Amino acid sequence: MKAKFMASAAALALLSGAASAQDLKFPVGEGAFNWDSYNAFDAATNLEGQSITLFGPWRGEDQVLVESMLAYFTAASGVTVNYSSSEGYEQQIIIDAEAGSPPDVAVLPQPGLIADLAGKGFVVPLGAETAQWLTDNYGAGASWAALGTSKGQDGAEQLFAFPYKADVKSLVWYSPENFEDAGYAVPTTMEELKALTDQIVADGGTPWCIGLGSGGATGWPATDWVEDMMLRTQPPAVYDAWVRNELPFNSPEVVAAIDEFGAFAKNDAYVAGGAAAVASTDFRDSPKGLFASPPACYMHRQASFIPSFFPEGTELGTDADFFYFPAYAEKDLGQPVLGAGTLAFIMKDSEAARAFIEFLKTPIAHEVWMAQTGFVTPHTGVNVDLYGSAALKKQGEILANATTFRFDASDLMPGAVGAGSFWTGMVDYVGGKSAQEVADTIQSSWPK
Repeated sequence: MKAKFMASAAALALLSGAASAQDLKFPVGEGAFNWDSYNAFDAATNLEGQSITLFGPWRGEDQVLVESMLAYFTAASGVTVNYSSSEGYEQQIIIDAEAGSPPDVAVLPQPGLIADLAGKGFVVPLGAETAQWLTDNYGAGASWAALGTSKGQDGAEQLFAFPYKADVKSLVWYSPENFEDAGYAVPTTMEELKALTDQIVADGGTPWCIGLGSGGATGWPATDWVEDMMLRTQPPAVYDAWVRNELPFNSPEVVAAIDEFGAFAKNDAYVAGGAAAVASTDFRDSPKGLFASPPACYMHRQASFIPSFFPEGTELGTDADFFYFPAYAEKDLGQPVLGAGTLAFIMKDSEAARAFIEFLKTPIAHEVWMAQTGFVTPHTGVNVDLYGSAALKKQGEILANATTFRFDASDLMPGAVGAGSFWTGMVDYVGGKSAQEVADTIQSSWPK
């Protein structure tokens, strides 16, 4: 380790909540990590005695994990990192920005909020070089660069946020044993998925478990379905126009995507409990049908977090597995992936803050976390064999091989729509209203 690391160690120990570089999770130079990237950053960065405040969404176990990564940044750069979070981090960052006391660097999972802050002059542009780096080094890199790009206070579009740590939503969960017993193959196209759905019905089974229940947030799982269908029936530019309301919610393209979801959810033969059960079934209970004997369903479309609600003792890869929610072969729209994630951005410009963004470009900044748990990345330079599980590795490969990545649309829309009328509209839709009727209502709720 460099002398700069030793010089900063005492300061680190004195700071409450600071990322400690004294004990690195994985010894430098050992294992299959990309140590060349670490050593190159180490050699190029000498900022001992400097410090940054970092505000983010990670608490509990996740805070331990992010601080294990931050320790390497400190060890290589000499920069002390004082990390903090709060339960209401979305509101807190706004309060701090408007009070003139923002953190040096912040990380948030809401690109729309970051864009709002950038438009008010609270965020520092990262530059065209970093935008190009994302394009060249992330799977579907242009999509990721676009995600972090918004209009600044001067109205010019620039890259303001660096995507780091992603979540994959375009997944279908299933039981390999059930598939094997029934002789079913994993579909690789939407056409094959629909054919499999019909085959399961013909064989006397029920293809899908779908649940939209989520207390006050009931309906949100259906928004993910519709977003995935938009990406599989329309070019990415149409999806983007929809998010910005340049394409109205009640346009034929969106109505058709809603009906694509309805083709699965509103068919009594396709859904466990029939279509009437879709809205009333809690999303946390919905996948349990995969594990019933005989199976109450064979497939469940949900994001990467859903194994948290599988029966205790479920072993991923054996008892449950997933495949990519496939695209239409006939549409020629590539391999789009719907997801979410966090983005880092600078609020107080400094050499140390800039160095932190540069560190996030190194494979090691991703590999340290991905070698533990709960982390996937679109960075194409990482060693995918370091993933902490086979499931995470497969999700990482889906991200790396994506031709288009788009952020959850409902999270990008105004709250009155994305966390309001879109949710309730989907409940009304599975309850019997037409896609056009529901889309008209949602469009009327868009803030004027």
